[in-house]
Amino acid sequence: MKILSAVLVGAALIAATPAHAQKLDLSTVKCKEFIESSKENIGLILMWLTGYFTDEDDPPVIDFDKMKTDGEKLGAYCGKNPGMALITAAEEVMGK
Repeated sequence: MKILSAVLVGAALIAATPAHAQKLDLSTVKCKEFIESSKENIGLILMWLTGYFTDEDDPPVIDFDKMKTDGEKLGAYCGKNPGMALITAAEEVMGK
């Protein structure tokens, strides 16, 4: 019984260790990779891009409707240009 408890405690400690952080270099991501990403990753990337293309003096407000519209435009643009760099496509669609 003590061995089983020790194994369970060991397994719990291993499971509790933080996962390795993931990094995504958006300068290397192509449109094809973006549109094939999970819905969660697309949302995170769109959130980052929205912040990236927001002027420094703009109010700290997230416009989810605009972000959705920009995401749809970016998805359509990337669908037509799958080999283009995502950041370049985003500049075309979301840049001011």
